[in-house]
Amino acid sequence: MRLVRWTPDDLVRRLDDVVAVYGEAMGYRTDLLEARRGYIATHVRRPGFRAVASLTSEGHLAGFGYGYLGAAGQWWHDQVYRALDAPTRKRWLTHCFEVVELHVRPPAQGHGLGAGQLRALLGMAEGDTTLLSTPEAVEQTSRAWRLYRRFGFVDVLRDFHFPGDERPFGVLGRDLPLEPPVS
Repeated sequence: MRLVRWTPDDLVRRLDDVVAVYGEAMGYRTDLLEARRGYIATHVRRPGFRAVASLTSEGHLAGFGYGYLGAAGQWWHDQVYRALDAPTRKRWLTHCFEVVELHVRPPAQGHGLGAGQLRALLGMAEGDTTLLSTPEAVEQTSRAWRLYRRFGFVDVLRDFHFPGDERPFGVLGRDLPLEPPVS
């Protein structure tokens, strides 16, 4: 397995694979995945865009992650902005790198790919803070929640409902830069 940095063009070229991994990891219906395809393709043009991918030795996509600088007028940013009070907005959203997607195919989970992707992505990120959202789950049994806690993410907003998704989400954040691993 190798971890590579992706350019916007790399991600767009592999969009079918990206959508497939996203669907497997999130368990979303096919019709929702088609809508996400268009959103993902436009995200690559946002300021501060960064992306990584985990590729098998045969070049198959095992996982990916990407993000960009959040700004007013972006759907996710505006949803979270409206849910926070003024001091919390200032703290977390002023110069924020949003981790938009971070996924690993279920059969490849549990082998450190997500941690490698997150470390690489945050290592390239611009911004003073970083935020992400993840479906609410039992933290002790959820790989995603355990990963984010290991990376120092704290609660910013809990049990939040984004329009169009019946599940509650947690919005988690941490300061940047990410400290390099201790040798």
